[in-house]
Amino acid sequence: MSQVGAPRGRTCSRTIRSVALLTSGVLALPVLAACSSDGDERSKAPAAAQDVGPAARDRIADGGTLRWAVDTVPTTLNTFQADADAATSRIAGAVLPSLFTLDKTGRPQRNPDYLESAKIIEREPKQVVLYKLNQQAVWSDGRELGAADFVAQWRALSGKDSAYWTARNAGYERIQKIERGANDLEVRVTFNKPYADWRALFSPLYPKDVMGAPNSFNDGARAKLKATAGPFQLKEMDRADREITLVRNPRWWGARPKLDTIVLSAVPRDKRAAALAAGTLDLAEIDSPVAERITQARHNKGGGAGPQTGAGPASGARGPGAETAAASATPSSAEEDGSDEEKAEAARESRGKKTRALAKYAKEQRGLGGYVVRKSLEPAFTQLALNGETGPLADERVRRAVARALDRKKLAEAVLKPLGLPANPPGSHLALAGQHAYADSSDALGDQNTREAQALLADAGWTPGGAVKKDAGTKAGSEADADKKKDKEKGENGSETTGTDKKKEDKQEDKGDNAKDSESGSASDSDSASDEGAYIVGDNKPGRGAPLSETGSRVIAPAAAGQARWLDDADVNAQDRQQGGMAGAYAPGGTAAPAADSASPSTTSSASASASTSASASPSTSASPLPGPLGKDGKALTLRFVLPSGPGSEQLRTVGQKIARMLDRIGIRTEITKVADADYFKDHVASGDYDLALYSWPATAYPATDGRPIYAKPVPASDGSLLVEQNYTRVGTDHINQLFDQAASELDEKAARDLLRRADARIWAAAGSIPLYQRPQLVAAKPAVANAGAFAFAAPRYEDIGFKDPAKSGPEHPQKSAGAKETAGATQSPEASPKESPEASPKESAEASPKESADESADDTGNDSGNESAGESDEQ
Repeated sequence: MSQVGAPRGRTCSRTIRSVALLTSGVLALPVLAACSSDGDERSKAPAAAQDVGPAARDRIADGGTLRWAVDTVPTTLNTFQADADAATSRIAGAVLPSLFTLDKTGRPQRNPDYLESAKIIEREPKQVVLYKLNQQAVWSDGRELGAADFVAQWRALSGKDSAYWTARNAGYERIQKIERGANDLEVRVTFNKPYADWRALFSPLYPKDVMGAPNSFNDGARAKLKATAGPFQLKEMDRADREITLVRNPRWWGARPKLDTIVLSAVPRDKRAAALAAGTLDLAEIDSPVAERITQARHNKGGGAGPQTGAGPASGARGPGAETAAASATPSSAEEDGSDEEKAEAARESRGKKTRALAKYAKEQRGLGGYVVRKSLEPAFTQLALNGETGPLADERVRRAVARALDRKKLAEAVLKPLGLPANPPGSHLALAGQHAYADSSDALGDQNTREAQALLADAGWTPGGAVKKDAGTKAGSEADADKKKDKEKGENGSETTGTDKKKEDKQEDKGDNAKDSESGSASDSDSASDEGAYIVGDNKPGRGAPLSETGSRVIAPAAAGQARWLDDADVNAQDRQQGGMAGAYAPGGTAAPAADSASPSTTSSASASASTSASASPSTSASPLPGPLGKDGKALTLRFVLPSGPGSEQLRTVGQKIARMLDRIGIRTEITKVADADYFKDHVASGDYDLALYSWPATAYPATDGRPIYAKPVPASDGSLLVEQNYTRVGTDHINQLFDQAASELDEKAARDLLRRADARIWAAAGSIPLYQRPQLVAAKPAVANAGAFAFAAPRYEDIGFKDPAKSGPEHPQKSAGAKETAGATQSPEASPKESPEASPKESAEASPKESADESADDTGNDSGNESAGESDEQ
């Protein structure tokens, strides 16, 4: 286990997976329809449909300013630089060309505003892609988009010139040459080796003035853009007022933007409730406590008499009414005890503070009642990462035991069920439900099974009698000086041990659930869904690329073909057995958990009872908890679980506590260490200073490109360090690497998906990354805001965003597209959900009708609803 300040691995900037999730898709945090597979039917409809308040363009008012919250004012406008973030990606999506954008299932579709066609015209001897540009497409300086822009971007991102400070260049290094076609509107790109993810390239596309020279690339696009070519253009980036102003591009050739102006206001997450209440924002991503307050405010505004659920000041889940009643009904201690005047005055002052806080809260609630919550699932999943570099988790049997101890369904339900969102754990590392090639390969690891987990640990030598009592608190594999250093860190960062040494919690697990979950409020609060603290790799971290939702930067899945199963030794490829490499992908099935022979008589009795219970249960049922911590060679099996400590990470900590209790049932103790949010990723996850950690990865349309650096086997660098790229678990095999490489060069989509499915099965079996749940996406919006909100997989169409015209707010009956039928009923719009229906007016209900699916929005607003079918012919 590496220590803070002593990184055990090195990252590589060859390709950094984008995430702003989603803006670029959050990650930020993109299909060919010609192929079909057995898994097509089950992947047609997303787990949750997008929720954007869809409206046809003719029902949207012309003009207006949309005030849209972002986390920060970006430090750069170049999405290919290391310090690019979600705001960078959002701006790029509105002002720069994206040759391919994501549809509602996260599949990249040709953008007709920039491309008439794009297809592979030669496969032998070299792959050649021919782009035919829209003849109307021009930069804001009047120059046509052309081959010169493609050439400049390729040379900047090819990795051949170190003067360019790039954060990601995957795919560009495979290009051999770029040349003009038959005319100025044609661009021929020749690859030196086949590249399946060629659609990921040139989105966004920057003008040659930015990409043409190292100086302009490194510094010229940090605060301004010399030329743009989107429906909007950058007017001003005011760092003092923390605002970015976008205005209509007068040279835009496509559908005229409905809005005059988009103002991106930098508002921290913990300040958004106040900003919304003050009416200074029209659209903002929020966490679950704020969503709950908005729901309650609208309920109260509508005269509902249901239970108070708003998060009042210092009240957890109760609303202001409950607080006022409690304050007036409970006499102060000074009044009860008849204490002196000084104490009575203090009591009156305390009541005065409560009254003022309640008044402020009530005022905010009135403001929040003017918003609705739009919700869906982000194209990103939260995972449990297991560091397999050193210590107990270097043994794949221990990693698999940890994974088999987890009830992923229960964890997903704790986060998503309170929001009314689907709570099915992801079955793939490389795709999410709703994507074209999604296939559940989790059977390569197996479902939750306490007996199997205990057997795996026993097979690895961890037994109830393996820990010497005096060393019971010593972490396996740790040294004395490391322990002393961690003891010091505990005092600084705060840590707690969850496990069999907490006897009271072991005896009362159910009570412990509530007690531990109340860390950030009441039990119901901690279990409520939220995306706060669900750390997404790449958010405000080096290497953030363009957002998934906007540029088509990353979204495909493994093939649905093939049945996942428990793999016997005969199934293990020889490449996974190489000596001296990382832990192999497949662990042995394990032996039966032995009785605790060396334990005390009472312990032995408990173990026997546990074994008897297990024997009478079916293989899928959970065995009884072990009587004590497991150990080996005199040391207890204890894992260091690092979690962020910030105010926005409550949900992550709650999930962490639940995981700790699940591991405790199989005899694994967890030492939970809470660290500052600013240090969580850089000093712990990236450096390898953890055993267990929680963070999120975005889905991607291009898993062969984006998945490889995350799951490929780390390799030694020339300086002796471990080159991990983005594989922060340090777990991988040569075979996984080869499957990714083959998939990246496979131009047949079905064959490529099958290779990726096989890679995903091996990633599951390696048990370095355990997907837990898809992140919720919650957005507060003024009811009049149209075509914006919880975008899910799809890229925003900025020109179609606006405010509904009150004069044209009658009922709409747009023709339903095939895609709309697919997603109908997948999830109900939160604006028409049962929770909010009492206070919704008839007009609001009509606007939020489930019939208005995301696809209707696309059809009605003039979006190229035929992109998918059109793309079949010109992209093959």
